[in-house]
Amino acid sequence: MAFNDLRNAEAWVFDLDNTLYPATIDLFGQIDVKMRDYIAEFLEVDKDQAYRLQKEYFHDYGTSLRGLMRRHGMDPGPFLDHVHDIDINVLSASPALAAALDRLPGRKLVFTNASVGHAERVMDRLGITHHFDAVFDIIEAEYVPKPNPEIYPILVERHGLNAARTVMVEDMARNLGPAAALGMTTAWVRSDSENGAAGVDDGYVHHVVDDLVEWLEHVVGGRV
Repeated sequence: MAFNDLRNAEAWVFDLDNTLYPATIDLFGQIDVKMRDYIAEFLEVDKDQAYRLQKEYFHDYGTSLRGLMRRHGMDPGPFLDHVHDIDINVLSASPALAAALDRLPGRKLVFTNASVGHAERVMDRLGITHHFDAVFDIIEAEYVPKPNPEIYPILVERHGLNAARTVMVEDMARNLGPAAALGMTTAWVRSDSENGAAGVDDGYVHHVVDDLVEWLEHVVGGRV
């Protein structure tokens, strides 16, 4: 059950892309194109077919990578290196986010379907790396992505989290279901995308966030 005073949280688990920075920056759009092109070359299909498979595997397996591994035996290492080789100069430092995180009590972790390397580049660019204790990435998860429920207890155990005193913040609503089932309080960063909003009305989203920085400022000010 969600607790009322979020300032009593012992830990905060944040998604990375489109959560710690606004989706309007469209950094993930670069990754999307890189995935399509890699799939087209790897499977020797045209880009339209590659894109269809990319989205089909995302829906069926949680990530396109998982589908490619399961269906085609793809080595994940070169894929991750390729799709995360992007221009992050579109991101700017966020002093307001850094200040809000600094005032936010509790440990802070990143839980991402991307790699540690990508997470570190993004956090360094935002100027918030020092606020986070750890990154639980797709490699540490043995390539089992959110929202597969089996990976969430591993996150909890490995990082010594008390689920009942942990808040998870995420732009993909469906990724919050397994967290809520463990007793975490959940916050969905509102998305205009159909994928992002899928599951938002299923009863496991406790808070809806329009602006992450503004919401965190409300939390530390005791207004949530």
